[in-house]
Amino acid sequence: MVGPQRPEFVLFGSSIVQLSFSNGGWGAILADIYARKADILLRGYYGWNSRRALQVLDQVFPKDAAIQPSLVIVYFGGNDSMGPHASGLGPHVPLPEYIENMRKIAIHLKNLSETTRIIFLSSPPVNEARLSQGTSGIFSELVRTNELCRSYSEACIELSQEMGVKVVDLWTAIQKRDDWLTACFTDGVHLSAEGSKIVVEEILKVLKEAEWTPSLHWKSMPTEFSEDSPYDLVAADGKTTLNPSEWTFHREIQWD
Repeated sequence: MVGPQRPEFVLFGSSIVQLSFSNGGWGAILADIYARKADILLRGYYGWNSRRALQVLDQVFPKDAAIQPSLVIVYFGGNDSMGPHASGLGPHVPLPEYIENMRKIAIHLKNLSETTRIIFLSSPPVNEARLSQGTSGIFSELVRTNELCRSYSEACIELSQEMGVKVVDLWTAIQKRDDWLTACFTDGVHLSAEGSKIVVEEILKVLKEAEWTPSLHWKSMPTEFSEDSPYDLVAADGKTTLNPSEWTFHREIQWD
């Protein structure tokens, strides 16, 4: 542990979370936006479904932890929504069970502290044509369809609204872009840099609009060690210094 203690934002989910620091991913973008404001903690697990999430929920988010996260962003559903395998093995989780699993996750997180906030991400769409081209002899047949993603996405949104949990409708948000099929994925499922930008935009929109105290939108949060210093760069007048604490010009996108 290093200090000072910052608010902790935990990203919890399957491969779309685990890979969120890769390929210009949305987790990496958030870490940049929240530099000197919050620590972005990655708890992503490739291939996992909501059943496996429940198995480790108490270990990842112990209720007796001295410090609880300020924000948890949760994504499960893409693997749950895969078609069932005849063997009974595999990641598929029937829709009613998926809903109840996500309900249990929400309840657990709500009980961590009065100030722990939650955002669920619904299942994004997939590029079915791209998936069919990338089949591998390593796996048995994988059944992923955009229609299955839609049904699990809608269920996640409905549950979130019922429980008062903020939710990002990724299934709809990504498909607003005309070239989403080619631009938003690395392999038909996992997000490219362009797809990740959509995720960040939607998350920041929720954080800006949420009536949470304290606000977790980056522009409303204090910047660590932001006081003026005689050791800052000297201004053109040769008499004053320039405080770089809030500089963001390095960013490709000036996020709102």
